[in-house]
Amino acid sequence: MPKPRPALATVAALALVACQGQESETMAPTPPPVVANPEENPTMPPEPTPAPLPAGRQIATFANGCFWCTEAVLEQLPGVLDVVSGYMGGEVTNPTYQQICTGETGHAECVRVTFDPTKVTFETLLEWFFRSHDPTTLNRQGADVGTQYRSAIFFHDRGQHEQALAAIAKYQPRFAKPIVTELSAASTFWPAEDYHQDYFRKHPNQGYCRAVIAPKLQKLGLEDAR
Repeated sequence: MPKPRPALATVAALALVACQGQESETMAPTPPPVVANPEENPTMPPEPTPAPLPAGRQIATFANGCFWCTEAVLEQLPGVLDVVSGYMGGEVTNPTYQQICTGETGHAECVRVTFDPTKVTFETLLEWFFRSHDPTTLNRQGADVGTQYRSAIFFHDRGQHEQALAAIAKYQPRFAKPIVTELSAASTFWPAEDYHQDYFRKHPNQGYCRAVIAPKLQKLGLEDAR
């Protein structure tokens, strides 16, 4: 007999708790917003410099709701070497999760995917991107609401841009409503705090993981990666 699905109100409550930080005992107090102008804040940390990629490696950056979910899906794909949760597309330097949750920094929760293109193509990653979320809901995925949960593909070169456009045209007939996925050139990627990384693997019994992530993996036919 199938297990009853959690009510939307329950999922919404779990999402709110997640955004407020259920790991509060391990979280530092929220710092004040960081000024984005180095001249106004000379102690501001510099933007991270991406490490050169080894030969035969490529990067993709996707935003499609809570990064805990996206990470749990993509890290299981053959050819995906690393998935890092983080923030992109905003105006605040070195943002914190608490700042992101206000929806006022302009960032989206996203994942940076390092992959071997001889084993998994960017086109295949795009397929999983569209399979694993609803790209027709503006600034929302289920009970997660806000610009930080928008659907977005941050392309790293012209080829990725062209493939993303082609993918939108390809998958649009599968949806009754227009796809609203944002296409933007990749900007600075700010890695999320350590406690967000590999979140589902580390906390499979946390409420949001049991109510949202585990059912998504099952629906997609992926292993419950615990």
